Amino acid sequence: MSQPVKATRTQRNRSNSSNGGESAGSRRAAAQRLIMRRKLAAAAMELFATQGYEATTVDEIAARAGVARRTFFRHFRSKEEAIFPDHDDTLVRAAAVLDAAPPHENPLDTVCRGIKEVMRMYAASPAVSVERYRLTREVPALREREIASVARYERLFTRYLLGHFDEGAHHDGDDDPLLAEVAASAVVTAHNHVLRRWLRAGGEGDVEAQLDHAFAIVRETFGTGIGAGRPAVNVSTPTEEEDVMVMVARTDAPLGEVMRTIERALKR
Repeated sequence: MSQPVKATRTQRNRSNSSNGGESAGSRRAAAQRLIMRRKLAAAAMELFATQGYEATTVDEIAARAGVARRTFFRHFRSKEEAIFPDHDDTLVRAAAVLDAAPPHENPLDTVCRGIKEVMRMYAASPAVSVERYRLTREVPALREREIASVARYERLFTRYLLGHFDEGAHHDGDDDPLLAEVAASAVVTAHNHVLRRWLRAGGEGDVEAQLDHAFAIVRETFGTGIGAGRPAVNVSTPTEEEDVMVMVARTDAPLGEVMRTIERALKR
């Protein structure tokens, strides 16, 4: 059998250099794309605020941003989409948080970390976020666009939580799939509640601390519920020849439950 040919150091360096160049080029292109999207969004919001949403045309938005109409449509499909320039990139960052999660982390904690990327997007420009919030309250089309964006995040987090459980297990009485969907909705709802309260306050206050408090409530409610179809603690009791007991517990198992299980096992 022939042996695989090893790449020379020069070949490897060229390959790494090429990959690095492509990566750097992609990052630059993404950054330029986001700059243009934000420029168009700023123009759209300014026109919506001064002359009204219905009276504003795509041509006017493009002209205010100093670009051609076709440039606008390379970045947005409609004028209502134009005031949400960061949602696509934020969704990618949130997905990256989920993908890079350590294996020992409770999936609910991972989802809470992921949705913080959304809050950071709003908190990065409080004045813009507050004005956008005002516009979405006044214009139904913008409100519908916002709801559609939130639904994308919720689907992402639901898929992630469901990926940690057997989606077909509910046929055997396992409620994990239901809990995963409800928990994902709870995380998104908690985030949106805190975000709306912060926006109504004019973007003032420590929004991340408020979000952590809301997530603590979600964890208290669902943290020990997800996985309820599986035993929290597995114990192998010793035989007459053994004096060793082996116990396996979920990391989110309540301490009291763990201690009671140990006590019962020792009394056997």
